[in-house]
Amino acid sequence: MKLPRTVSLVDVGPRDGLQNEKQPVPAAAKIALVHRLQEAGLRRIEVTSFVSPKWVPQMADNAEVMAGIARQSGVAYSVLTPNMKGFEAALGSRPDEIAVFGAASEAFSQKNINCSIAESIERFEPVVAAALARGIKVRGAISCAVGCPYEGDVAPERVALVARLMKQIGVQQVGVCDTIGVGTAAQVQRAMEAALQHFDIDQVYGHFHDTYGQALANTLASLQMGVWQFDTSVAGLGGCPYAKGATGNVATEDVVFMLQGLGIETGIDLDKLVDAGAFISGVLGRQPQSRAATAILNKRAA
Repeated sequence: MKLPRTVSLVDVGPRDGLQNEKQPVPAAAKIALVHRLQEAGLRRIEVTSFVSPKWVPQMADNAEVMAGIARQSGVAYSVLTPNMKGFEAALGSRPDEIAVFGAASEAFSQKNINCSIAESIERFEPVVAAALARGIKVRGAISCAVGCPYEGDVAPERVALVARLMKQIGVQQVGVCDTIGVGTAAQVQRAMEAALQHFDIDQVYGHFHDTYGQALANTLASLQMGVWQFDTSVAGLGGCPYAKGATGNVATEDVVFMLQGLGIETGIDLDKLVDAGAFISGVLGRQPQSRAATAILNKRAA
């Protein structure tokens, strides 16, 4: 196995992890979570999204959260901006990076952002151009890269199509996202190969949900291909509002524990990371969804 020597993780817990929570999460708690994540050694954090509060009320405090962060040198703060309105609203918050997302499934695109795949790319094009002109990095996410709640299995050719379209409009990095957590290792590798037709190995990342318990296996399968960048979510926070039963992203704690066991450097302090997950889980009134965190917390208690 030829594995990367170092791995870069983007913790998406503050945004992707919290966006579907029914109970309002105070801005102060979101800010405290970001502080705890950077204290644990995370160097890339997806903080919030600039979307209509009508659709995602949990993110209505986006500007307040961004303004409240005590920024650390060397940490990149990312926000989701699905259209020009969102991008313009985000500018005052000085993001280091923005994210746009397009689905590899037509049905999911229609349900999620009310437009076709082609229309979504047209919508992103001015956003990407405006960000690059201001020196803001741009990453794209290909959602439903292996499976869709409406269409079932998604062909790798669909992933290649969206990757090509994103490359054409200037997206600098693209993610293969198993949005509903149905993918297995072989499927994820095929989807990753499709994205690699248009982006090189340093420009792709994995984003895996753990609905069927395959997220760690899919991470390892991607590592074996040389992929070294991944989205993870502290305490396994998250889900998908358009996919019934879809659970959270793979837990950052579980991925870090696995990477440490493989001798791969992350720069992350696992104990501090577990503390961050325990903190936000306490705010939400439940236990962390991370297996590694649960084991470590039980060990501490004993």
